[in-house]
Amino acid sequence: MLKKCITAITILVSLLFATPTFAYTVKDGDTVETIAQDHFLTLKELTRLNPQIENAIHIGQYIKTIKPNHKIGEPLQIGKSSNTAETEYITKADLKVRQATHISKQRTKSSPKLIEISTYERDLLARLVRAEAQNEPFNGKVAVACVVLNRVESKKFPNSIKSVIYARNQFQPVLNGQINKPADKESREAVNEALSSKRELVGSSLFFYNPKIAQSRWLDTRPTTLVIGRHVFKK
Repeated sequence: MLKKCITAITILVSLLFATPTFAYTVKDGDTVETIAQDHFLTLKELTRLNPQIENAIHIGQYIKTIKPNHKIGEPLQIGKSSNTAETEYITKADLKVRQATHISKQRTKSSPKLIEISTYERDLLARLVRAEAQNEPFNGKVAVACVVLNRVESKKFPNSIKSVIYARNQFQPVLNGQINKPADKESREAVNEALSSKRELVGSSLFFYNPKIAQSRWLDTRPTTLVIGRHVFKK
């Protein structure tokens, strides 16, 4: 009886902490690469979920993929590498970044839309990105640039990058002089990504902040669109 109870508890625990997955049925024309891309996974992650597909896939086969509808920040266990004891995780925030990047790439392939700005404004935007997100991951830098571009396109804000950045009391680096420091290479690259392949990264976000250090709390009540690093992006 005790053995049965232990077995039942073990199964229950495994179900509670297992990666949320669902089965995708392989169709004609599918490849491992396209399945991974369409479900915002890397090839390594997909094969860890499905060791049986390492050699080949066939029509009608069931492939495990990730459900991206869990809470932001909740870890998703992908699996353990054969040569390490470490377990890898991805989060909903990361999945959303991958989804936005995938959508942007698809749009770029079908109808490229590049935003043209002056050399001065490109440098100004890169300087703001450096000042606001120098300790953030690369996608966090891209996201900051995208927010500025969203503001330029919004009727609620000025219609140029310079005017948006220098608008009264909008960005701390303008107030403390950090905007005047040169941009680093990664910030310039982030701006280039925001102007092309990752333009849709933050959706319609118009604001971002670090809730742990923000003195003003008015953004707390606005809808959250994405969380990258320490920054929370808001509509």
